[in-house]
Amino acid sequence: MTHKFAKSSLAVGLLLALAACANQGAMQTTAVTSVAPTDPMKVTVSTPKLAAGYEKVAAAPGAKLYFINLKNGDSVGSPVTVQFGLSGMGVAPAGIEKAGTGHHHLLIDVDAIDINAPIPNSDQLRHFGLGQTEVTLPMTAGKHTLQLLLADQNHIPHHPPVMSERITITVK
Repeated sequence: MTHKFAKSSLAVGLLLALAACANQGAMQTTAVTSVAPTDPMKVTVSTPKLAAGYEKVAAAPGAKLYFINLKNGDSVGSPVTVQFGLSGMGVAPAGIEKAGTGHHHLLIDVDAIDINAPIPNSDQLRHFGLGQTEVTLPMTAGKHTLQLLLADQNHIPHHPPVMSERITITVK
């Protein structure tokens, strides 16, 4: 009788352990919430040569510009640190003509840009002409769009343009 009781206890224990594992797995499962992609910025069609005769610098095939530490839908405190990532090309300061390079521009709350003109410098169109690859900026609370754009030695975007995804962050 003790042997039957031990087998029954073992069977019940196994069932309880399996049920606990199943429940634990269910408890670890979390709902995946996706953030809708941010609408793209309106960009003019890139031309290899500007009206004034300027030959735009060619972008390296497959070059990618991206945010290292931020993604679409992030909530962050101010000041906001933004790290710029670049693959397939290098970084060189403005004014330095070197094949396969460019320098970063951070576009904040910009809805449209002329890709065939020098990028103006303002609080919304931030230049990093010394070759910087990150910045920490005070930002007002609320939703903001961010996008990176690489440009040549004269602040003119490459052909084709090398741009990051446009993301939306919320500053608390």
